[in-house]
Amino acid sequence: MPREKITKEQIVLTAVELLDEEGLEGLNMRALGKRLGTVATAVYWHVKNKDDLVLMVGDHVWNEIRLPDLDTVDWRTAATSMATGLHEMLVRHPWLTQAFGSYFLYGPGKSRHDDHNLAVYEKAGFAGAEADQAAAAVFTYVLGNALAVSAAASLTRRLARDGGDPEELLRETMAKAEEVAAQFPRLRARLETPAAAEYGASPARTFELGLETLLDGFAARLDGGR
Repeated sequence: MPREKITKEQIVLTAVELLDEEGLEGLNMRALGKRLGTVATAVYWHVKNKDDLVLMVGDHVWNEIRLPDLDTVDWRTAATSMATGLHEMLVRHPWLTQAFGSYFLYGPGKSRHDDHNLAVYEKAGFAGAEADQAAAAVFTYVLGNALAVSAAASLTRRLARDGGDPEELLRETMAKAEEVAAQFPRLRARLETPAAAEYGASPARTFELGLETLLDGFAARLDGGR
């Protein structure tokens, strides 16, 4: 593809696809150029380096989160919607959770989200630093819940690179983890339950329960239980 026909939008969208499949470790200009049907050097006409690309792509996906209309919904409905939307976005793009550990991510997409998120907690009745604290508490909760998905995706890719069947290798790894966990009474009891999930998995609605509990605490503070 000629250089002049490659746009930043094409680069960003193709990089999202590459990152979703290969993670941060699989992103490089040569692989991206191949997907675009051009050479790696053509990408550099639009992107300075890999760090610049991660910054662009990392900001782009924040626009996937729908911002609720604060004139038509109450603060709690809005907070739940934004937290759920953020969680869904991070699960779709597990590499972004990886990126938080290596990059300082910023841009208009993230700022759009963060500004509206602060407006949600200001509508609830928080002011100044308390609005920032409430928004940050929910963000870190959501990020922590998405970490397991990111870790699983990264581990699966690493096992695939090491050779063999990644699913079989993952089953062997989980079996070893369960063997260690079985030495502890509460973990052993859970593993012996017929309906028990695989080791390390959370029960259904764990994310929803935690979010509800966090928002319950905010509501209690706002009602005078500070």
